[in-house]
Amino acid sequence: MGNSGSKVNFRKAVIELTTKRSKGEEDTFWEELWASNVSSAADIFALVPAEDVRSLRDNTPNNLASLCYRTVDRLTAARDSPSSLNTVKVLNCVRLLTRVMPYLFEDSDWRGFFWSEPPSEEGGQHASQPLAHTLMSTLTDLLFCPDFTVASISSRPESSEDLASLDSCEYIWEAGVGFATKPPQNVDHDSRRTEILKLLLTCFSEVMYAPITDENRMRWIARFTSAENRHVLPLFTSLLNVVCAYDPVGYGLPYNYLLFSDSREPLVQTALQVLIVCLDSDSLRADSEKNEYADNFFINYLSRIHREEDFDFMLKGMTRLLANPLQSTYLPNSTKKITFHQELLVLLWKCCEYNQKFMFYVLKTSDVLEILVPILYHINDSRNDPARVGLIHMGVFIVLLLSGERNFGVRLNKPYTPRAAIDVQPFTGTHADLLIIVFHKLITTGNHRLQSLFDCLLTIVVNVSPYLKSISMVAANKLIHLVEAFSTPWFLFSSPVNHHLVFFLLEVFNNIIQYQFDGNSNLIYTIIRKRQVFYQLANLASDAASISKSLQSRRGKTKGEEGGEAKSPIVASKPSVADSNTVISANPSLAATPHVSSMTEKGAGDWARECAETNEESWVATPEWVESWKNKLPLQTIMRLLQVLVPQVEKICIDKGLTDESEILKFLQHGTLVGLLPVPHPILIRKYQANAGTNHWFRTYLWGIIYLRNVDPPIWYDTDVKLFEIQKN
Repeated sequence: MGNSGSKVNFRKAVIELTTKRSKGEEDTFWEELWASNVSSAADIFALVPAEDVRSLRDNTPNNLASLCYRTVDRLTAARDSPSSLNTVKVLNCVRLLTRVMPYLFEDSDWRGFFWSEPPSEEGGQHASQPLAHTLMSTLTDLLFCPDFTVASISSRPESSEDLASLDSCEYIWEAGVGFATKPPQNVDHDSRRTEILKLLLTCFSEVMYAPITDENRMRWIARFTSAENRHVLPLFTSLLNVVCAYDPVGYGLPYNYLLFSDSREPLVQTALQVLIVCLDSDSLRADSEKNEYADNFFINYLSRIHREEDFDFMLKGMTRLLANPLQSTYLPNSTKKITFHQELLVLLWKCCEYNQKFMFYVLKTSDVLEILVPILYHINDSRNDPARVGLIHMGVFIVLLLSGERNFGVRLNKPYTPRAAIDVQPFTGTHADLLIIVFHKLITTGNHRLQSLFDCLLTIVVNVSPYLKSISMVAANKLIHLVEAFSTPWFLFSSPVNHHLVFFLLEVFNNIIQYQFDGNSNLIYTIIRKRQVFYQLANLASDAASISKSLQSRRGKTKGEEGGEAKSPIVASKPSVADSNTVISANPSLAATPHVSSMTEKGAGDWARECAETNEESWVATPEWVESWKNKLPLQTIMRLLQVLVPQVEKICIDKGLTDESEILKFLQHGTLVGLLPVPHPILIRKYQANAGTNHWFRTYLWGIIYLRNVDPPIWYDTDVKLFEIQKN
């Protein structure tokens, strides 16, 4: 009963705040607001509804200002005398600020409130600096407060009284990168860290509300990751180590997660979100020679990690967590499943992007396949869920980044052992086959919103194709099926860029024929068997009547279908599958997918560069346009192969009466085209290259994830975010 009574008092205090003109002077009132026995963030969110915060902001702004000043002052007082710190008061201050902050960001007049200096009577001893500086330095000090968020070191009893002189590097939260001592785990410490980190994440979320043109939209993140934050190194290390050391399965006891609550998972999830947000920067590399990032110390520290044991710790941690859904046991649902794989993919991306040594370490061994298989699982599993389109993009972008390195293509030749969790057609082959089969499935049975990814998927296959020693029959058929589908006249004529997909696929075949002919008899046989596809492409009619006829016959078939976007001939949109982990029934929109030509480095002789930007709205296919690219189709190698091998295969079939494809494959395995093919072309690898467009896409994506995943409490729900649109389901 006592608890419900205190909630009533708390609610009364909130109503008083919104209705009475001035509450600035009444100390007893503020003490009651913080000290009430309200014990969770969920209670604060329920007792301070959105309409009250907006009313406070719009009708009694002085009270809102006083609330912010007093709350920050209360936190600062707790920081200054940690031995007498009142846990409930501190946490309620943190929760109140987490509740009101998004509504300050909503309003352009309030957005800069924390960045102004408080009046001297309100700001106490910290009046000479902006309130944001005071708040952040206080929160970071509290994250390393002995007996509150970290265990005290017994040999240092005196340190607990002065957080300002405490060396937080001795209090890093978890062993791992740069810290060898494993601290004791404490449920209460984990919970308090999580609440403070959620407030910091809320401060950083100004970027969701400010216009893209606002240069101050990332000022909270910039301040937190700068040298002004004296805990910047131990914070970076603590967040990274907490994530990479986490093992959701523990000792592997079946159903252990149902018997014991896991205090670590909420901390790991929030730490991961804070970490990836802090690794977001508007300023790209400060000095490309030294590979240093001057302003953002999180990026700076990440880029300077170099010890192999640190790379091993990071890679094993991320692999363990990404592969978590693939863990199969004889007992159904007996192992704990994590839900933050999207944030993990962003972290993996950031590690590879900012630390080339880490990426080379990943590619140096077959460990890269331990990362690739879970990514392919997540891509494949999400293909029909509109809510997870961003996850597919993220996974594909990581594979694109890796595919720019020769080692990745070479590693793909390792035989693949099937895993039940990945729902693909059974095959016997390599990891390259798995990649091709998953990409084919994505293109042919995925959500139509994935069409913007097709050129990216095929760029990856092109990048690895010169190194693929033996493609299975299943994968070979998938590649030919894509050529068949993408070379249909109506599809080629319905968009100014669709013919790019055929160019990519022909490049794949040319690379394999020129550089890996031996061992690829399955693909050669499939090309011979489906040779009509290539003959038809070479003889594609380009006169105006044929173009018009192709498009009209298709329009007749698709009458009643949704207009506008020219869909792939093989993509059928499936019904949405609800994500069981998402409580909020909403879906943040993504920024436009960057075109692959803007995401990759320019290479000599790259046909993808020669195509000028075209306005699709006013564009129509003309005979001149068709001829302009038809003459450049790289068909010479395939046509020469068919010219040489088709008569030989036909002769053998007639002479020996062969009808069994295994005999033909045996003949092709021992065949050679040495001296018969055109001069091999140089291998062209399209490497990923960051730019403003890709940075904006990643920022929109990661904040969309954070918006959706923070449902307990729902920090940003129903606020007026500007970075993306919220599509209510």
